[in-house]
Amino acid sequence: MVAGWFTGEGDGFRLLGTRCAACRSVFFPREDAYCRNPGCSGGDLEEVPLSRRGRVWSYTDSRYRPPSPYVTDPELPWEPYALMAVELESERIVVLGQAVPGITVADLTVGMEVEVVPGVLDEDMGTTWTTWWWRPTGVAG
Repeated sequence: MVAGWFTGEGDGFRLLGTRCAACRSVFFPREDAYCRNPGCSGGDLEEVPLSRRGRVWSYTDSRYRPPSPYVTDPELPWEPYALMAVELESERIVVLGQAVPGITVADLTVGMEVEVVPGVLDEDMGTTWTTWWWRPTGVAG
């Protein structure tokens, strides 16, 4: 888990971004030092929960084992997974993330509605590394 990137559980799960008080630009991953908008002279940055739902902007699949720091057991066969770029309409940003397990590129279309849900990246001897996943709306999880 990356501290400060998301919060909550179940239906209360949300990605956390930051918004500039001066230009109202929203950032994810969060920005705590300065406004990244080159047209802004800067303002205070406040933490904001992002929309739970968005629309698929683009997608692809990961057919190879990524390098470190991605956590994976080299002894196990590689399982491909789908990656989605999801546009959050109210924030006007695109957020990249994995699809929930079981969803493949064959299940996705540009423009379909998805929602953010908590996911488990890895578990090891009492430690759970959490992340976020995108799930098409209407799919049980």
